[in-house]
Amino acid sequence: MDASQGSIVRVSSRRTQETMEATVAFEIAGYSLLKGLDRGEFLSSPPFSISGYEWCILYYPDGSGDERSQGYASVFLKLLTKNALVRALYKLWHLDAVRGHMIKPVFSNQVTNVFGPKSPSSGFEKFMKTTELTYVWNDCLVMEWEVCIIKETLEIQVLPSELSDNLATLLEGKKGADVTFKVQGEIFFAHKILLAMRSAVFDAKFYGPMAMGEKEAHDITIDDMQPPVFKAFLHFIYTDSLPSMVDLDDNDKIEIVKHLLVGADKYAMERMKVICEGMLCKSLDVETVATILALAEQYHCSNLKDACIKFMLSLNRMNDVLASQGYLHLKRSFPHIIVNLFERTVKSRKF
Repeated sequence: MDASQGSIVRVSSRRTQETMEATVAFEIAGYSLLKGLDRGEFLSSPPFSISGYEWCILYYPDGSGDERSQGYASVFLKLLTKNALVRALYKLWHLDAVRGHMIKPVFSNQVTNVFGPKSPSSGFEKFMKTTELTYVWNDCLVMEWEVCIIKETLEIQVLPSELSDNLATLLEGKKGADVTFKVQGEIFFAHKILLAMRSAVFDAKFYGPMAMGEKEAHDITIDDMQPPVFKAFLHFIYTDSLPSMVDLDDNDKIEIVKHLLVGADKYAMERMKVICEGMLCKSLDVETVATILALAEQYHCSNLKDACIKFMLSLNRMNDVLASQGYLHLKRSFPHIIVNLFERTVKSRKF
């Protein structure tokens, strides 16, 4: 066949979450030479790829052979990829024989087509009358196909995780508990393996080379925590979150958080410690900042310490801080911090 076939030209493409759109061009030069083709014979474009699938365009100058195409040229989009099922929409543009540019789609398929082994092709039986050749210009036919591939994804809504709730229930229900903690007269039941998994200190106590004896490991007395603090501490170990404290006033809440930070440091619960630091950073005021700064210094909380110092030096708060009770404790316990504070104050006033 002497009629030449132009290369497929990718004009544009656009990807969305579920679709891939592309425009491809098919040019047939020397159209008059196609008159020798009988009905059912076709000219094929070079293959092209859209969204990972191979395609081509089939052009039947004298109709596809179907009765509906008699007296018309036919054109089809064909899926070449084997054993694939693809859903697609398409539109067909043509070159205006007078103005020499592409005009609005003359053929548009608004119904989604399923291309697959049983029906690999879809298109237009009556593209143009063979006697009129409406879209041929200078013995050349130029078509543009706008193809939209629809990729359906099956989304199964996954229920939220219930693990933390289940572990909280395990803690409250005492089922399978193998260790008890006595905290100022209150008894708390827990599970050694879970405690050891969450804390290197508990791991060493229960399973390390210097592990407690059977009796000691079963009944443990805690002298340095209040029952509400220890209850919150266990809750975090089991659920990786602090319990709700909405029923507490701000002062009681901050006191519990401070004690939890101390417990987190003692039992090597780094995430819990950082969470407590963050909560204390948000609660700073002139009455408590000195006490919290002393706590940060004692338990090596550098971020909390920096936040306290920044708070004290900002907005001329130093006089109010100096008058607070917490400042006296800070001055007695950590005098070097006071020196550092005054050095920073002097520097800031110079500028």
